Amino acid sequence: MKKTEFLTEIRGMTTEDLRTRVRELKEELFKLRFRKASGQFETPHRIKEVKRDIARVSSVLGEKQA
Repeated sequence: MKKTEFLTEIRGMTTEDLRTRVRELKEELFKLRFRKASGQFETPHRIKEVKRDIARVSSVLGEKQA
């Protein structure tokens, strides 16, 4: 998904949906790190993408709460 598409999608979400999305992304990041440590890792760029998505969703969440 492109960055602009992702941003328009998350800007349309409610704060509860954003919190849920952050939780899901953090869980995915944990699983990716675990797979990397165990040697079953195919897509190393995905960790970086997930970290950036977490930051984007957190930023939008902060904007909505302010």
